Amino acid sequence: MGLIEDLTALKNSAVERINDNNADIEQLRIKLLGKKGELTGLLKGMKDVAAENRKMVGEVGNDVRQTITELLKQKKRAQEEYELNKQLQAEKIDVTLPGSVHHVGQPHVLQQIIDEIEQHFLGLGFEVIDDIVDSPEVETDEYNFERENLPKDHPARDMQDTFYITPEILLRTQTSPVQSRSLEKHDFSKGPLKMIAPGKVYRRDTDDATHSHQFHQVEGMVVGENITMADLKGTLLSIMQELFGEKHQIRMRPSYFPFTEPSVEVDVSWNEVTPDMNPEDIEWIEVLGAGMTHPNVLRMDGIDPDKYSAFAFGLGPDRFAMLKYGVDDIRQFYLNDVRFLSQFNRKGN
Repeated sequence: MGLIEDLTALKNSAVERINDNNADIEQLRIKLLGKKGELTGLLKGMKDVAAENRKMVGEVGNDVRQTITELLKQKKRAQEEYELNKQLQAEKIDVTLPGSVHHVGQPHVLQQIIDEIEQHFLGLGFEVIDDIVDSPEVETDEYNFERENLPKDHPARDMQDTFYITPEILLRTQTSPVQSRSLEKHDFSKGPLKMIAPGKVYRRDTDDATHSHQFHQVEGMVVGENITMADLKGTLLSIMQELFGEKHQIRMRPSYFPFTEPSVEVDVSWNEVTPDMNPEDIEWIEVLGAGMTHPNVLRMDGIDPDKYSAFAFGLGPDRFAMLKYGVDDIRQFYLNDVRFLSQFNRKGN
């Protein structure tokens, strides 16, 4: 029968073409089995086949379709495997090659100092207050000055050149306002208030080697019953020895601040102090101001100064970093020179 012979011939031809094809197998599938393909064209001749032979011819046609379909699938899988192996070979990695060195950043040296201060005071049971609600950088005159025993006509305001936004709104000149905000919320039935407040402060200083219009401050305060100057000295000695070394000592000198009474300037020994050292050989350097919180400050924050006493201090991380690492120009901390900043790793070496 002519149609069976044509179908067999197509099958043999298709096998050869599929095996020899290394191009687009989909195009070959369409050419052989598509709606206008060669097999479809041959099967249109079924209408001319005698009725008694159509079953036989149909079986041959189905065999040809199945054979071609299976061969096409096998060829496609073979081509995909070949392409995958080719890609894997091209992307082959030599695992014996040394790895690339990735330079990992580190916290800014000032942030390292602040982190050291925070960790030390957390170990002493202090609370760290640094959120935008309780420690805002845009502050009111009331909290920044008046509640710190600095009324509007107080001459000590001249000591802090201030960035005013309005007559009553300003950029805070100190982190002391956080003390008042903390006292307003503290429940003394649960114990004394022990807090520090790290943050940025702003003053209208001319930038030079030792001054900046923006710098950092860490305010500290303890409020409770029977708080004394001895508690203040012990607290300050512990943080100084944490930052500069256990063999360093501190001394207190009388001073004046409107918000503390008595007030002291605190010096730390620049050299290590030994028991047999002559006092005249100790080199002192001023590092911070502190004192017993003024009764007026406690009253304005709703605290009875006859029942509670308090001490407060203000640490300068920028100044501490300068002293600790021998940096002679504060502006170096803000120039973002990686060559300078990379000298200070996490361990402070």
